[in-house]
Amino acid sequence: MKAIILASVLSVTAGCQEKLHDTVAPGKSVETEAPNTNYKPAFEGQTRIQGITTSTPINVEEIAKGLSKPWGIIVLKDGRLLITEKTGTLRIIDRDNKLSQPITGLPEVNSNGQGGLLDIVADPEFEQNRMLYWVFSERKDGKNATVVAKGRLANDEKTVENAQVIYRAEPAYDGILHYGGRIIFDKDGNLFVSTGERSDMVTRPQAQQLNSALGKVLKITKDGKPAPGNPYLGQQNVRPEIYSYGHRNVQGLALHPETGDLWEGEFGPRGGDEINLIKPAKNYGWPIITYGIEYDGKTIGEGITQKEGMEQPVYYWDPVVSPSGMIFYSGNVIPEWKNNLLIGCLSGQHIVRLDIKNNKVVGEERLLGGKNERFRDLAQGLNGEIYAVTDSGKVFRISKK
Repeated sequence: MKAIILASVLSVTAGCQEKLHDTVAPGKSVETEAPNTNYKPAFEGQTRIQGITTSTPINVEEIAKGLSKPWGIIVLKDGRLLITEKTGTLRIIDRDNKLSQPITGLPEVNSNGQGGLLDIVADPEFEQNRMLYWVFSERKDGKNATVVAKGRLANDEKTVENAQVIYRAEPAYDGILHYGGRIIFDKDGNLFVSTGERSDMVTRPQAQQLNSALGKVLKITKDGKPAPGNPYLGQQNVRPEIYSYGHRNVQGLALHPETGDLWEGEFGPRGGDEINLIKPAKNYGWPIITYGIEYDGKTIGEGITQKEGMEQPVYYWDPVVSPSGMIFYSGNVIPEWKNNLLIGCLSGQHIVRLDIKNNKVVGEERLLGGKNERFRDLAQGLNGEIYAVTDSGKVFRISKK
């Protein structure tokens, strides 16, 4: 595990002691490995920013295990956790940390490769209508697509009722990679949805094509229609649900709690994982500009990192950390985390904390690296605690000691 900032001790459920992170010299980056490329950042602080440390004593507990490849986690307003399992079912963890039986009734998923049941979100009026919205990979007519569906959680919470697909990210493609799959509500009750460009060379260019829903951030209504105010409404040969484009594989979406700005995290190839501040109709460059290279070491396209008319990432990593689900911390119990971006990382096997000031990253911390877990998604609890799900089927709770 890569070195991760200053030493701090925390309690875990078993009663043993472990470090929250490792020691790094003051002013040094938390990244100690050599980059894959010799690309230079476009501005100071775009990568390998100085390390920071959490001084508040932190408690980490493993509160559940045995989930089947959990992918998305949300906190309901009664404090319970609702979790998607990649294999196609939902689970609830109650306030006593008891895991429910699998909740069924969702459309069949194709869980091969990176597909399956992905992210989920509850309707803002869930207490009244019990509606859920989720993303999954659908196999149809020999091809796969990123699909959005909705349905009502039954009163007995054993099934989802009247599940129906409301949106399909087309064109579908016979591949099993890069579905994207995050979904969140905006302040007006519409849905941001992320898609991937499906990875293969034949689909990769569609990230730049406005007649394709691949490699995009989309904005739709709760009925799956293009959201009012979308930048491409009324234009010919353009999908009106598109909000931004030029993305590779977006598995992180989060709204800043004070500004309301939309932030995004996406996977690079070898190097070039990105955090972006998303603006409507902006082009984020993939696959024309990137800070990464092909897995075989070859350059991507012309091997350029900047081009007029294409947005620069606010921050990038080389080598990669594989940023997945992310949230802004809006609680007060861990003061130094206020308005910081927390990101679950897969290949990095840690949780990243980015301190952001004036839309620039000013510090990075890497947490829970000693767990040796692929952190897939995060959610903030009612009392300012953080919940994290891992690919191995565990749920961790991070709180003030």
